Amino acid sequence: MDLKSQVLADRVAYYHRLRGGFPIPLAGTVFWAAIGILGYFLAFPTWLFITFIGTGSIFPLALLFARLFGNDFMKESNAVSGAIIPAFISMLLLWPLVLGAMQVAPELAILILAIGMSAHWPVIGWTYGRTALYSAHSIVRAVVCLAIWTYLPDDRMTLLPLAVAAIYLVTVIAIYIDSGNRRSQ
Repeated sequence: MDLKSQVLADRVAYYHRLRGGFPIPLAGTVFWAAIGILGYFLAFPTWLFITFIGTGSIFPLALLFARLFGNDFMKESNAVSGAIIPAFISMLLLWPLVLGAMQVAPELAILILAIGMSAHWPVIGWTYGRTALYSAHSIVRAVVCLAIWTYLPDDRMTLLPLAVAAIYLVTVIAIYIDSGNRRSQ
């Protein structure tokens, strides 16, 4: 077995051990569903502030889900898990865009958050040996969010985040099923 094959085997084994890190997108599902529901009750400025600040709740919620499901993704690593930090740094670079948009075009901040917070997914998928599955999440999310943002502007605070939550949920199910299938290696 050459090095490339060994590293791929390590990435796929990591994916199966962690069940694809499903507690993290499960936390995203809960966050975006809550934001979508709040969109029915809050004025836009309040909703946007809560959405912006609330994104910080995703990781602690993921840690809670990891504990509940016995999936300690923070203690696991593999030969390429160091790629996760630069992937998250890339995604975090969206914050200056969000802050800028909030000053001159606040509704654009919704689109930046909804799409930008998935910018790291293809790299995360690569670390698991599942680039296509994780990239599909980002691509579908980008297309659906742009479509809702463009063609259903009255639903930006409700349908858009609820669509993100639904995409997350479908992805969680796909990850959980695929990661439990050892033959999928």
